Amino acid sequence: MKSILTLIAAFAFIAFAPSAHAAPQAGDMAPDFTATDSNGVEHKLSDFKGKTVVLEWTNNECPYVVKHYSVGNMQKLQKEATDKGVVWLAIHSSAEGKQGHVTAEQANAIAAEQGANATAHLLDASGDIGRLYDAKTTPHMFVIDAEGKIAYTGAIDSDSSFKSSAIDGATNYVMAAVNALEAGTPIEVASTKPYGCSVKY
Repeated sequence: MKSILTLIAAFAFIAFAPSAHAAPQAGDMAPDFTATDSNGVEHKLSDFKGKTVVLEWTNNECPYVVKHYSVGNMQKLQKEATDKGVVWLAIHSSAEGKQGHVTAEQANAIAAEQGANATAHLLDASGDIGRLYDAKTTPHMFVIDAEGKIAYTGAIDSDSSFKSSAIDGATNYVMAAVNALEAGTPIEVASTKPYGCSVKY
């Protein structure tokens, strides 16, 4: 009898256990978070309501990130977006001891060397923000609209090669979404499969 009750209790736990965290999808409210940037400034996502926000998961040692930074493509996109009033947050979710982990000082040095134009570099060594968004790759991109909803999630563009030469001719999904939001027109591609190195949680 005791074993039967134990079995029933186990099934009850499974039946009522909370479901696993679902990855946020296009159209969902973007999960709110608070993070400290490489200059010690705290940022809360919901404080940017009313503006378009781009989230860029990054790892300077990843060849797919190097693809875009080595030829100035990511920097150009960041400037083009921020010139429109977009908030661009680069997020470092590599854990301590893993590839791509950076201290605040290292993040600033790398950004200066790259000539990056992100609004801020957020430090997420715990991986809490990355897991909240189910960020899978570097880069993994999210565009959040002025209402705080995810307007786009996925790859930066349509060519998953790690070669910089593949950038020319590729469709840039991030800027397409940013431009559509600015123009008040529908976003043609709201979700794609991200490509790149796995996030080093």
